[in-house]
Amino acid sequence: MRETGFLQNCGFVLLASFVFIALAAVPSWAQAGGKIIIFNAGSLSIPLKEVSEAFNKKYPDVEVLREAAGSRICARKITDLKKPCDIMASADDFVIDTLLIPKFASWDIHFVTNEMAIMYRPDSKYAKEINSGNWYKILLKKGVQYAHSDPNADPCGYRSMLTWQLAEKYYKTPGLYKELVANCPPANIRPKETDLIGLLEAGQIDYLFIYKSVCEQHHMPYVSLPDKINLGSPAEADFYKQASLKISGKTPGSFMEVRGAPMVYGLTIPKNAPNREWAVKFVAFLLGPEGRAIMEKNGQKAIYPARVSGDTAQLPSELKPLVK
Repeated sequence: MRETGFLQNCGFVLLASFVFIALAAVPSWAQAGGKIIIFNAGSLSIPLKEVSEAFNKKYPDVEVLREAAGSRICARKITDLKKPCDIMASADDFVIDTLLIPKFASWDIHFVTNEMAIMYRPDSKYAKEINSGNWYKILLKKGVQYAHSDPNADPCGYRSMLTWQLAEKYYKTPGLYKELVANCPPANIRPKETDLIGLLEAGQIDYLFIYKSVCEQHHMPYVSLPDKINLGSPAEADFYKQASLKISGKTPGSFMEVRGAPMVYGLTIPKNAPNREWAVKFVAFLLGPEGRAIMEKNGQKAIYPARVSGDTAQLPSELKPLVK
């Protein structure tokens, strides 16, 4: 009996040794497994869902958890609430640059673009009349309800208002910006642009300032805006600079200025990401050919090769070949 117990103990020790050796031979990222936590802009919800599904076909043992909110709210979850996050994907690289770098993140990858548009329903008031030349006149008609997201929470919100400022200059209509602001009640302003789609579909509003990609993803009719005001054309960067808006700053009671600029979406991996190695793999997949194709299919033009700003020396080596 003593000999049997001895042999069993030897067997357990031997088995434990094999397990230790096997685990040591497995790459650290494979051992980690688990989950990737992504905080993302609402406008990225559909494409990132599809990217996650494609990623899981390659890596089925990893759970990708996505949490959508206005990009500035996403940043606040990291800076103020200290919530764990592996990847932050923002509708504006400006959010990462001003709220996360350098304390909470080191670098910012610019990976896709977009442009402003006006979503509506086929039965919205004056839907058969509205176009890229008269939209502001339609919106200011009696009884017409239009909406945008909160500029302090969401880049789409401040971009809507920057678009209104540019429209005043482009259409040569003094006072237009103030009129558009005055005729959009607080009830029509919500934390993120995708929150307002339900109000539009329910008939509570007629028009919604939102990204063109979201209009296409939801198969909704929309008004395309001229390049001079849609914030989607790099060639119009100088014209866009004429618009500016004061929004909430890093600390309560402080403010920062955001200026009109061609749209650039950014992403980063926070310094305290709990599953950094898997996050790197996900970002590499997103920036690769399959990820880019999914973004393009969903109306968001990929920046290829992606650009990087910030402390580029801290960029993971696996990502360096994918950016410039």
